[in-house]
Amino acid sequence: MRFKGNVIKYGANVDTDVIIPARYLNTSDVAELASHCMEDLDPDFRSKVHPGDIIVAGSNFGCGSSREHAPVAIKGSGIACVIAPSFARIFYRNSINTGLPIMESAEAAAEISDGDQIEVDTDTGKITDITTGKTYLAGAFPEFISQIIGSDGLVGYTKNKLGK
Repeated sequence: MRFKGNVIKYGANVDTDVIIPARYLNTSDVAELASHCMEDLDPDFRSKVHPGDIIVAGSNFGCGSSREHAPVAIKGSGIACVIAPSFARIFYRNSINTGLPIMESAEAAAEISDGDQIEVDTDTGKITDITTGKTYLAGAFPEFISQIIGSDGLVGYTKNKLGK
């Protein structure tokens, strides 16, 4: 999978409570969740995010509670991928399960700037900052994880495997 978009950058320890505040957890409607994504951390997020944009953040992205609503809200907002040095383990798994590509690269997260245009290839792990011309490497997804993400998450992957 390849993605190309503009970077929206955040710092370390972005927790699920600011990705999607608890007051919105009474819905599973993707559009509703997306409309409140990041609003407590970045009130301008909704006005600056465009389909295909990429979040680049500091370490421990997705820490906090284990709500699946967080990656659903991010994906629903149009974000194509999240890059960080590290992710909270439950957020990492929830992202895969819901079909949100995430990549770990400390160097890319440190050097890529807000507003840069980047291209990501999850099959090779290559991250290219088109703005600066620099290239970074993250771990490529194993084939089965690529299939899960490509199927829009674990439910789609399972339906495909079962032929439904």
